[in-house]
Amino acid sequence: MERKMAYKIAVIPGDGTGPEVVNEGLKVLRALSEKENFKLDLSFYKLGADHYLKTGETLADSVLEELKKVQAIFLGAIGHPDVKSGILEQGIILRLRFALDQYINLRPVKLYPGVNTPLKDKGPEHIDFVIIRENTEGLYTGAGGFLKKGTPDEVAIQESINTRKGVERCLRYAFEFCLRRNKERKLTLAAKTNVLNYASDLWARTFQDVAKDYPQVKTEYAHVDALCMWMVKNPEWFDVVVTDNLFGDIITDLGAMIQGGLGIAAGGNINPNGVSMFEPMGGSAPKYTGKNTINPLAAIAACQMMLAHLGEKRAAQRIENAMVQVLGKHVKSLAAGEMGYTTQEVGDLVVKYL
Repeated sequence: MERKMAYKIAVIPGDGTGPEVVNEGLKVLRALSEKENFKLDLSFYKLGADHYLKTGETLADSVLEELKKVQAIFLGAIGHPDVKSGILEQGIILRLRFALDQYINLRPVKLYPGVNTPLKDKGPEHIDFVIIRENTEGLYTGAGGFLKKGTPDEVAIQESINTRKGVERCLRYAFEFCLRRNKERKLTLAAKTNVLNYASDLWARTFQDVAKDYPQVKTEYAHVDALCMWMVKNPEWFDVVVTDNLFGDIITDLGAMIQGGLGIAAGGNINPNGVSMFEPMGGSAPKYTGKNTINPLAAIAACQMMLAHLGEKRAAQRIENAMVQVLGKHVKSLAAGEMGYTTQEVGDLVVKYL
């Protein structure tokens, strides 16, 4: 059988338990590459706390140039208690998002059979939607400043930057994704038009304009605070949700919890025409480092998203099917140390069911 072109993937294991879960994700990818007849061209980068503490460097320009030439990035986790919060996140994750123009943050919220949700009387049939978050604008641009810092008269200004171009391209991606998902074909805009008269107004007007090009998609609007209530009370109402950077950051964590926790939640930082980055959402969890007890399923789910993005739809579906088997038959809990299996054993189980 003719071999397919290799996929150039940069691997950033990162900090804490990141390398442990990345190893299990790569184990699954390698097994699939044999079964599905594609090649992996992997490059490893030691970015994160250890590198920063040794060199004072977060992300070198030369490394960034190399990352611009791959097809996807697989990230384990960034963050360490010995490094002040924000240094690594801004110097690595946010810099990658902006430099690679990863303007979409894609977060599936899906409850698998066998996974417990804190929502009463809700099951997998109720919790299956996707949140699309604008990823390069809003309050995360770093615009603003201080006046009279450190005095009783201090003023702090944080500016939300929203451009018509940035908003529109995010919304068009959301409409297109809604069509490809082909579930309910319903797209909900979450904003705050009753208070944020400028930014949310731009989002709402652009949403209405873009919707004219997608008559097949049903559109709805929700104030973001009301959306939080409905995600808890009636998650089955949602198919695809689109929102800005800050609101998306908040509601995706709520989404992760109702799907069972960060141990199963994965996300993608997407540039539809460039380099995208995929990661588990649970963080570096440094207190579990080296114990072989951390849950690798979110990292494996990130690999599933990455393969789907690269066009390996059948391989991606095989990962999801295997995860369903593992969750339904084996793993007792998603919490570290409570799975009933080691980190490596969970990875082996996923490979077994591929």
